[in-house]
Amino acid sequence: MRRRSGPDIPKTLEDACHPATMAVIIYDMQAGVLGQLPDGGAQAVELVSRVLAAARAGGYPVFFTRHMSLPVRLMGTAQLRTAMAWQRVDSPDKVESWFLRGTPGFQIAADLSPRGDEAVFDKLAMSAFAGTPLQMALRDLGIRAFAIAGVALEIGIAPTVWHAVDLGLIPVVVTDGISPPCSACLTTSGSAATRCSPTSQPSRRCWPPVPPVNLVPDRSLAGSAQRA
Repeated sequence: MRRRSGPDIPKTLEDACHPATMAVIIYDMQAGVLGQLPDGGAQAVELVSRVLAAARAGGYPVFFTRHMSLPVRLMGTAQLRTAMAWQRVDSPDKVESWFLRGTPGFQIAADLSPRGDEAVFDKLAMSAFAGTPLQMALRDLGIRAFAIAGVALEIGIAPTVWHAVDLGLIPVVVTDGISPPCSACLTTSGSAATRCSPTSQPSRRCWPPVPPVNLVPDRSLAGSAQRA
């Protein structure tokens, strides 16, 4: 741990991974999202279940996100354009609301059901911080870092990571707990990245002034939880 003018500056993954200062975010593990994956999301649920179990065993605060659709009548330009792209339709008249509150597709996968001491934030945007109380909740807990797992890296997790960097948070992407897999997404996401190991050096960056995102297997979270 490095210090400069008082504050602690985490140098290693272990410095950042402590339940007093790190939270875990489970991103958009909803039935309607998982159903679009080739295996119906079975593998993603299994991987994220391991991350969630490690977080709970280690006493980390856990937050879930859910993507929410507006009724078509209330969708504006951005919402309609996004829905048209996802649904591969050529007219706003063909758009459907896939993630309305209360519909089966909106619900978090049953195997990952949030507990009573965990929070769920609904969002319209890709970043988990846009239009949600997540930043306030983390700040109020004294959280300075978070580990994130879920679906999907190139659509929502990468925007969340970059937003977090601008908010002064330290993001840790759990490569064993994201879908699509790390190797398939590093090229398409454009995110700063390290090799999938907690001890490796950065392999590429797209914006040098920003610290590299830590890409680590879920066993690192579990290990840090045991050491904490």
